[in-house]
Amino acid sequence: MPHVSYVGVLVAAISAFVLGGIWYSPLLFANAWLREIGKTKEQLGKPNMVKLFGGAFVLAFITAWVFAMFLGPTVTVRFGAAAGFAAGLCWVGTSFGTSYLFERRSLRLWLINAGYFTFMFSIMGALIGLIHV
Repeated sequence: MPHVSYVGVLVAAISAFVLGGIWYSPLLFANAWLREIGKTKEQLGKPNMVKLFGGAFVLAFITAWVFAMFLGPTVTVRFGAAAGFAAGLCWVGTSFGTSYLFERRSLRLWLINAGYFTFMFSIMGALIGLIHV
């Protein structure tokens, strides 16, 4: 198994959390996202916060870990960010795009969700390249 920086992976996973909190907040895209998924805050209800955020963090950690293995032990900040951009837009974004076409979801929802993952992977890649502890 390739060497990965535990600290880099942890910081990258935390960055996904922070970005998601900002991206899907009323400050940016929460209202548009709710409109596009056809829900209101009330319809989403009060979530089990441990399950929701705990699960999201575990998934972000797994994502960061596997991405760090993919990038390898000598990744630079610049290459990590570029590879993250490509992974977010071209792997995740295009995969969402295919599903969204068949599900008849809106371009706006695709832009919100694919945009988040494009930024998330870009930031993760840069952090993994930066932190080699």
